[in-house]
Amino acid sequence: MGQTIVEKIATRYAVGLKPQQIVRSGEYVTIRPKHVMTHDNTGAVIPKFRSIGADSVADPKQPVFAIDHDIQNQSEDNLAKYARIQAFADAQGIDFYPPGTGISHQVMIEQGYVTPGSMVVASDSHSNIYGAMAALGTPVVRTDAASIWASGVTWWQVPPVARVHLEGSLRRGVSGKDVIIALCGLFNNDEVLNHVVEFAGDAIAELSMDHRMSIANMTTEWGALAGVFPFDEVLRDYLYERADYFAATGKQSESARSARYTRGDVDKWFDDRDIADENAGYNVELTLDISTVIPHVSGPDHVKTMTSLPMITSEKVAIQKAYLLSCVNARLSDIAEAAAIVKGRRVADGVELYVAAASSDIQKLAEERGYWKDLVDAGAIMLPSGCGPCIGLGKGTIADGEVGISATNRNFKGRMGSREARVYLASPAVVAASSVAGYICAPEEFEETEARWKIHTTAGAGSAGGAESVEILDGFPEKLTGRALFLEKDNLNTDGIYAGKWTYKDDMTPEQMAAVVFENYDEEFGSKYNDGDIVVGGRNFGSGSSREQAATALAYRGIPCVIAASFSQTYKRNAFNNGFPVFESPALVDYLKENYGGSGAPTVVGPDIEIDFRASLVRCDGKEFSFPPLGKVPQELIVAGGAENLVKKRLVTG
Repeated sequence: MGQTIVEKIATRYAVGLKPQQIVRSGEYVTIRPKHVMTHDNTGAVIPKFRSIGADSVADPKQPVFAIDHDIQNQSEDNLAKYARIQAFADAQGIDFYPPGTGISHQVMIEQGYVTPGSMVVASDSHSNIYGAMAALGTPVVRTDAASIWASGVTWWQVPPVARVHLEGSLRRGVSGKDVIIALCGLFNNDEVLNHVVEFAGDAIAELSMDHRMSIANMTTEWGALAGVFPFDEVLRDYLYERADYFAATGKQSESARSARYTRGDVDKWFDDRDIADENAGYNVELTLDISTVIPHVSGPDHVKTMTSLPMITSEKVAIQKAYLLSCVNARLSDIAEAAAIVKGRRVADGVELYVAAASSDIQKLAEERGYWKDLVDAGAIMLPSGCGPCIGLGKGTIADGEVGISATNRNFKGRMGSREARVYLASPAVVAASSVAGYICAPEEFEETEARWKIHTTAGAGSAGGAESVEILDGFPEKLTGRALFLEKDNLNTDGIYAGKWTYKDDMTPEQMAAVVFENYDEEFGSKYNDGDIVVGGRNFGSGSSREQAATALAYRGIPCVIAASFSQTYKRNAFNNGFPVFESPALVDYLKENYGGSGAPTVVGPDIEIDFRASLVRCDGKEFSFPPLGKVPQELIVAGGAENLVKKRLVTG
């Protein structure tokens, strides 16, 4: 079976492969990404880096620091944090972009760090946006960032890959934001959960780079780990423009020492571009005819709930806040479109419209072309280029009882301010039109239409699992046996695993942490658990927050591992980074659900099971269920006791 684009990029950036070895979905690999970006959270990564015992960054050209989240905060503490980050960057020779330069992801693209066929990671979930550049952008946690600084590498499990065919042509007044809202709303049963999405189809040629960035960015909210567009003439022309800019200015900025390219580089990349093999395997294939898409809004409070503009316009939902900002929709075309709608008009009484460009360069262009003045004259409130109210920081956050319409990417309760507010997501055009009307509406009328979409059945991907014999490292168990404790719940979040009330109680001992595992999910878990029991969960185990205690507390309890139908990737990274093994066996979960579930009990005492790591099989009731092989990469993490210990070992041994 051939390779997907994702598998080809992963193979390129994998370390330690045998000659001619290729990487498949499901496999664990050590990767050396082209770049790792951190923003305000750099301040939290620095002490992790130092705790590893590292004195200097392995490759100063690899990290990039771009400050963007809390830039309106002028407190002494926050400014001191930014100063410490810059001092660390200067000492290590790392590219540093100060507050006001722009949103970190936009900076990474504008300044040339993200290039086609590259793998660029970031300690931020919206690194998906790099897929618009035909790159593989995916999030990592802070421990991974520290590990990359110290050693240049981290680990990654190659995800399953979905292919999404986009057909037709966009109608006038419909944007990339409308397309991703439609994808989130139509395919809302976790079809692409924890997948990388590869976009294909004739419609892509008509999508501008700004449209592609919006779509790739919000594959995060769709549940995917990344969204990758092909390298075509549209992207090539965009890269030519950037190369011309670099040539004309002579340098990108005083900060950027490690990233710039020429037209010659672009031509070489285009000639060598990644194309999926005809016989590549995909876990699922979806099709959307974008000519049938009209503007919709998401929400309130949920991305995957959508309502058409004709329907919500008729309801005249009054708003108090409107937002045109964030890494999904604050580029020049977005600002130009909004300016054209509000020009010569005024923001409605009782409404506040907040605008922040995705970067200072974009703001400068908007000012030169008059778009910025049109927005200011209409009464828009301008904010510095950064995240701000998108994540509930600084001026403009939403208050109790208010309704907001936002061109951001998330509308979870409380994210943009009060939990007692309601937030809808929409395109910049809808945000602008709504701000002057005073209620949610589009700048023009659309007839109600039904989108055309479908899910294809596929032969499946060439994923690892039930494979050849796995070599077992010293210190890693060949087999585990124990009683299955079946937690019959999908989307069991980290608060159910380790309650939020304990998360910031830093003086909890390991024994105390162990005593409270799962208490917020099942008060009787402690009485049902026996030493050595193996927890088996449902789909998307460990969703929600990124608290590491949801993994470490299980290890303290003596639970040898967790098996689930699927995991939140953040939970999985935290688990392995702390030396705690987890893996997927959806067939086993289905079997337990059919034969032991249905009682309504949150925790079901199940049968004895045997885990054979050499054969990558779970044996239960005389049956065998496969799981992705835990090869050298995850075994090293477990044996070392986690990522930090593994990096320490590498630093000592060289």
